[in-house]
Amino acid sequence: MDLSTAPLCYELLAEVGEGAYGKVYKAREVGGQQRLLAVKKLNIHPGSADNGIPAFMIREVALLLKIKFFNHPNVVKLLDASAVPEGRSMSLTLILEYIDQDLSSYLSKAPPTGLSLDCIKSVMQQLLQGLDFLHTNMVLHRDLKPENILISNRGDVKITDFGLARLYTFNIALTPGVVTLWYRAPEVLLNSVYMSSVDIWSAGCIFAELFLLRPLFRGYTEVQQLQKIFEVIGFPSQEDWPKDSPLSYQSLSTASSCTKLLSNLGPDESDLLSQCLEFKPSSRTSAAKALAHPFFMKH
Repeated sequence: MDLSTAPLCYELLAEVGEGAYGKVYKAREVGGQQRLLAVKKLNIHPGSADNGIPAFMIREVALLLKIKFFNHPNVVKLLDASAVPEGRSMSLTLILEYIDQDLSSYLSKAPPTGLSLDCIKSVMQQLLQGLDFLHTNMVLHRDLKPENILISNRGDVKITDFGLARLYTFNIALTPGVVTLWYRAPEVLLNSVYMSSVDIWSAGCIFAELFLLRPLFRGYTEVQQLQKIFEVIGFPSQEDWPKDSPLSYQSLSTASSCTKLLSNLGPDESDLLSQCLEFKPSSRTSAAKALAHPFFMKH
C-alpha cells in the first residue's frame, strides 16, 4: 500500500488526538522539506487482523488516494500510507499534511463579539468549495462537523477525516448511523434514504455556528434532535415527510411555532442558511449553487 518509492521519514513530536481505532500524532519530516505532518496510526487488533484490514480503513485510504490526485486546496492531502504487521496485530499509518487546529478550537478562541463577516464568508466559501469538489467526484463525507474541518493560522480551510466517507453510486445501501448527532440531517435521523445533501445540511449547521459560536441544534437523542430542528425550521408538510421512514408523521407532528433561523442575520446570510437547512433533501441547495449565492458576491 506504499504510495511512493521512498516512504516519508518522520519523527513523532506529540500525540494530538485519539479515536476508537487509533491515535493521531504531530510529527516532523526528517530530511526533505522538514514539513510538519499529521500521522494517523490505526490499529487492527488480533483476530480482526486475520481478516485483513477492515473495509472502512481501506475505504478511507482509497478515497484519500482518489482525492489526492486532484490536489484540491480545501481537502486534506494524504502524503503517504503503509500497513505494517506488529506481532499478531497490524498497524495502518496514514501521513497527512499538518494543520494546527480544527474549527472547533478556532471557534473556542473567537472574541466574545464573534467572528467578522469577512472571516465567516471565507471559512464558508472554502468549506463549500471542498464539498463541491467531493460531491463532483461522487464522495459523500457523511461526518462533517467543526472537529473535521481544519483551519490554519492563515485562514486556509481543509476538510479532513474520511473515516465515514463513501463513494456514492446509485442504489447504494448507506448506513443510518452516520454524522455526529448535532449536524445530522433530518432524513438520516428519520432513517430515510439520503444523498450528498446530508453534507449540505451539516454545512448549514456549521454556517450558523460561525455566527453563534455554539452548535445550532443540540439534541441528545434522535427524537429530541428532530424536535430542536423543527422548533427552528418549522414542522414539515406531510407531503415532504419521507415515505420510507419508520417514524410516522403523526408520531412526531407538533404544533411547534417556527422561530426565525437566527434573528441577527442579514437577508443574504439568512437566505443562504435557510437554503442549506431545507427539510426536504431535493429542495436543499447544492455546494455549487450555494457558492453562487449573493452572500459571497457582495464585498
